[in-house]
Amino acid sequence: MKVVVLAGGISTERDVSLSSGRMIYEALKGNGHQAVLLDVYLGYTGEDAGSIFEKEEDWAKEIGAVGAENPDIEAVKALRTDGDKNFFGPNVISICQEADAVFMALHGENGENGKIQACFDLMGIKYTGTDYVSSALCMDKGLAKELFDYHGIPTPRGIRLGKGEADPRSVPFPCVVKSCCGGSSVGVCIARNEEEYKAALLEGFRYDKEVIIEQYIEGREFSVGVMDGRALPVIEIAPINGFYDYKNKYQAGSAVETCPAQLSERKTKELRHLAEQVFRVLRLKNYARMDFMMNGEEEIFCLEANTLPGMTSTSLLPQEAKAAGISFAQLCERILEAAVKE
Repeated sequence: MKVVVLAGGISTERDVSLSSGRMIYEALKGNGHQAVLLDVYLGYTGEDAGSIFEKEEDWAKEIGAVGAENPDIEAVKALRTDGDKNFFGPNVISICQEADAVFMALHGENGENGKIQACFDLMGIKYTGTDYVSSALCMDKGLAKELFDYHGIPTPRGIRLGKGEADPRSVPFPCVVKSCCGGSSVGVCIARNEEEYKAALLEGFRYDKEVIIEQYIEGREFSVGVMDGRALPVIEIAPINGFYDYKNKYQAGSAVETCPAQLSERKTKELRHLAEQVFRVLRLKNYARMDFMMNGEEEIFCLEANTLPGMTSTSLLPQEAKAAGISFAQLCERILEAAVKE
C-alpha cells in the first residue's frame, strides 16, 4: 500500500510529531508498505515529486533530517516565504493524493483541530484518525467539557475565559489554567495563590485567545486508549516531579508508567467504560486516547480526549496496546486498515 506519514508542521508539538512520524514510518516500511515521511509544512520540492513513491527511502530520510535540524518554530517558518498564505508545503497535497492513505502523525493545532481533515475530505484523501467534526470538538476543551456535562460524564468543574474578559474567579485555589486549544500540556499551569494565578493566565494566553480554568484534582492520573470503540488496558502515569507536563510526557525517565494499572476490577471497568462513553459522545472514529484523574475518594474525572495521541517510544497508547498483546507494528497496521475501510 502507498502511505504518506504526515508529520512536522509548526505547532508547539512539532518535535513530538516528527518523532511519532519516524517510528510510524519505520513500522509501516517493516510491514511491507511503500511509505514516505512528509513534513506537512516544508513539503518536497524535488523534480521527482510526481513519482515520489518510486524513491521513497532516500527522500524520506532527507526530509526527516531537515525536520530534526530545525526544532525551533520560527526557524522552520523562515524556510518558506509563502507560509502565511498556505499551510501546506510544496507538493504536499499532490503527494497525499497519490497515496492510498495518509497516516496522520501530526500533533497540536494544525493537525488535530480538524482543518486538515476537512481539506482531505473535500479532496477524497483517506486518512487515519477521526474526522474533522470530532477533531474540532476535542481540540476545543471548552466545547468538550460542555458535552461531558450534558451527557453526565464526570469532569472537573470549570469555566472558559477569553482574553480581556472580566474574570469571575469562581474556581477556588488550587486551580488549573490551560489554553483552550492546546495539547501535550503546553500552556498548562497549576495555581495555588493569586500570584501564581496571574502568571498562569499570562502563560495560557500565550498559546490561545481563550483559557480553561478548572478545579485541581489531586490524586492518581490514568489514560485509556480506545480503538474502534473498544477500550485498551488502563495505564497509570506517576510523574517523578510535579505534574504530567510537556517535559514529563516526553523525557524518558520523568514518569513511572504502569500498564495495566494497579486498580480494582471495579475501577478498571469504570475507567474503560467511561473512555468508551467519551469516544461515543465526541463522535470519535478509528482511535483516540482519554485522560482521567482519580481523587482520594476514588471519584473519576475525565480531563480530555486526544484524537492523535503520541506514537513515540515513550507514548502511552503504544504501551497500552502492548499490554493487550498488540505490537507497535501491529498497532500501526490496525490504525491504517481502519482508515482504508472508512
